Amino acid sequence: MKDSFFRSMTWLHTWVGLLMCWLLFLIFFAGTISFFRHEISLWNQPAVHSIENTNVQQSALIDAGLEYLQTTAPDANRWWIGLPSPRQPEVQVSHRHSQPDGQRDKWIDERLDPNTLNQVDGLVDTRGGNFFYRLHFDLHYMDRKLARWLVCLASLFMLIALISGIVIHKRIFKDMFQFRPQKGVRAWLDAHNLSSVLALPFHLMITYTGLVTLIFMLFPDPANTLYEDGVKGFRADFYPERQRAEATEQQLSTPAFNSAFAHFHLNWPEQKIKRVIVDHPSNMGATIKIYGDNGTLIRDEHPYWQYSGITGELLKTARLDPSSGELLYGGMIAVHSGRLAHPGLRWLYFICGIAGCIMIASGCIMWAKRIRERLKPDQSPSFGLKLVEALNLGTIMGLPLATAGFFYANRLLPSGISDRAEKEILVFFIVWLASAIVAGIRRNKLAWQGFAYLNAVTWLLLPICNALTTDGNLMTYIVEDKWILASFDLAFLATAAAFALQGKKLSSKSSKASAVKVKPVQKRTLNREQKA
Repeated sequence: MKDSFFRSMTWLHTWVGLLMCWLLFLIFFAGTISFFRHEISLWNQPAVHSIENTNVQQSALIDAGLEYLQTTAPDANRWWIGLPSPRQPEVQVSHRHSQPDGQRDKWIDERLDPNTLNQVDGLVDTRGGNFFYRLHFDLHYMDRKLARWLVCLASLFMLIALISGIVIHKRIFKDMFQFRPQKGVRAWLDAHNLSSVLALPFHLMITYTGLVTLIFMLFPDPANTLYEDGVKGFRADFYPERQRAEATEQQLSTPAFNSAFAHFHLNWPEQKIKRVIVDHPSNMGATIKIYGDNGTLIRDEHPYWQYSGITGELLKTARLDPSSGELLYGGMIAVHSGRLAHPGLRWLYFICGIAGCIMIASGCIMWAKRIRERLKPDQSPSFGLKLVEALNLGTIMGLPLATAGFFYANRLLPSGISDRAEKEILVFFIVWLASAIVAGIRRNKLAWQGFAYLNAVTWLLLPICNALTTDGNLMTYIVEDKWILASFDLAFLATAAAFALQGKKLSSKSSKASAVKVKPVQKRTLNREQKA
C-alpha cells in the first residue's frame, strides 16, 4: 500500500510538472524579472538618469504637475500625477484622451524634473518593466481572460507538483547538502532537489498567493452570493477608487484643488502621497483622488481619499482603517508582488525566483534525459521526446536571449519611430521565435553549447551598447553613486559569466564523451592486430 501510494505520487509529480513546465518557466522567469520592474523602467529611460533625488515638498511637486496638465492637456478626461520615489526619481504626469467608439482611451505619458519642475526632454516610448510584469499573467498577445485562466491552471499544477514533491521526498533535508556534478541524470536530479528545497517556502508562498490574486476567477460563488452584480459588485465595493463618475455637459474652469488639499493636509498631515488622479478635470463631474503611500507596510492597495472637483468637499475614503479580511487579502497580494520598499528583500525575491526557474528547468531536462537513456541503440526517439527537447532548449535558452534582445531594442530603436514600445516587445518575441525554430531543428548538446555562448556574448556586449548609446557607463555610475544603474551593468556581466561557464562545461563534457567513445574502438583494433 505504501509503495503504491508513493508510486502514484511520483507519477502525479512527474506529469503535472511536465505538462505545464514551459508555461510555468515563462511565468516564473517574467515574474522574477518584474520584481525590479520600476528599476527596468528607469533603465529604459536614459533621459531621466541624470535626475537627482529631490528634497522638494510634495505639495510643490503636485502643484507643478497640476499646473503643467492644466496648460498642456485641459481637455483630457483624466490626469495622473505620480510622485518621485527612490526607485523613480521623476514626477510622472500623464493625461488620457477619449477615442472614437470601439477604441481604448489613449494615455500620453510625460515626465518632470522634480528639482527644476521643467519637462524632461528626450523621453522614449517604452513599456519598461511593466512589460514583464504584465507578461507573467496576461501573456501579452493572448486574450486576457484566456491567458489568466491558463495562468490559474498552471499555478494549480505548480501547487500540486510542490505538494506531491514534498510527499515523495524521503530525504528532503539531506538532499539540501548533496550535489554530484558530472553524474549525468543524477546531477540534474540533485540540481532539481537543491533548487526546490532551498527556496521551498518561497515556492509555496509565491504559488499560493498567485492563485489568491486571481481567486475570484476560480471561486466566484462567494461574490455571486453576497452581491447582486457578483464579482463586479464585489470589486465596486472593495475598490471604490476604480469607480468613475460620469462626465457632464457643463464645463468647469478649474477644479477646487486648494480646498481639497487644504482639507487633506489639515486632517492627515503625516500622510505621504503616492499619486493624484483627477477625473473629468474640465467639467462639473470632476473628482480629485488622492492615494497615500504605504511605504514598507505589507499592503497592496493604498489608502484613498476622494474629493469633489466643484467644492473640494471630501466625498469618500477607503482603507484608512482596513479590516482584518482586507489586510489578509491585500497582504497576500503585496507579498506575491513584492511591493515592499527594502531593496534587500527584492534581491531575496529575485534569487528565490531564479531558484524556481532552475527547479522547473532541471525537471524538464531530467525527464528528457531519462527517456533518451532508456532508448535502445537501434531505437529512434519518439515525436514526444523530440518535442520536449525542442521546447526545453527553445524556452530555457531562448527566453534569456529574447530578454537581452528587448534591452538592445530599447537602446537601438530610433526614438521617433511609431509604436516604439510595441516594437521593443516585438523584438523580444521575434528573438524567442527564432530560438524556438533553431531548437526545433537542432536539439543536441552542441546546440545547447551554441546557445550558451551566444547568450554569453549577447549579455556581455549589453554594457558596451549602453555606454555607446547613453551618457553613462559602469564607471560613471559607480563614481556618481547611481547604484541602480550600475547594478544593471553588473547583472549583465554576471549573466554573461554564468552562460560562459555553462558553455565551457558543456564543451568539456562533449570532449570527455568523445574520448570515451574512441577508446573502445582503439581497443578492438588492437585485439584484431594481435590475433593477426
